[in-house]
Amino acid sequence: MKIDKIKLLLFSLLILCSVGCDRVTKGLAKEHLEGLGELSYLNGTLRLVYVENAGAAMSMGADWHPDLKFWVLSLLPMGVLALVLGFVLKNINKLDFTHLAGLGLIIAGGAGNLFDRFFNNSLVPDFMNLGVNNLRTGIFNVADVCITTGIIITLVYYRSLERATA
Repeated sequence: MKIDKIKLLLFSLLILCSVGCDRVTKGLAKEHLEGLGELSYLNGTLRLVYVENAGAAMSMGADWHPDLKFWVLSLLPMGVLALVLGFVLKNINKLDFTHLAGLGLIIAGGAGNLFDRFFNNSLVPDFMNLGVNNLRTGIFNVADVCITTGIIITLVYYRSLERATA
């Protein structure tokens, strides 16, 4: 089977650019925000504050036993990313660019946060918070944005397929 080289190139570039953006912004956040407390912009809609998250989203699992955290927050996501990447590589000729973009963003975001799990003492830097008054997101990073955007793209893609076949 001949692999569509253009799709593979674009898929790879999306992942590399997304991971690169995540790495750079985490470095800048550490350098410029660590120890400053919270900075507020746009009447508090955007808040920047540097934290190192020992858990998953919203610090879930931060207080778990280290062995459980390693399995659930490092090895399990690594296995899921390997499965998604394997699926993409096996089916790249059948997948359209929208589907590839969604899966690529999920892989990039997962890889960005896994990098920190393995090379930053299991701590993932987070630094952005959005909201109005008391209705706010948790503190997140670019990798989290990639994962969320990738999931939304993938869900919308599958929903449009369902409608097209109905």
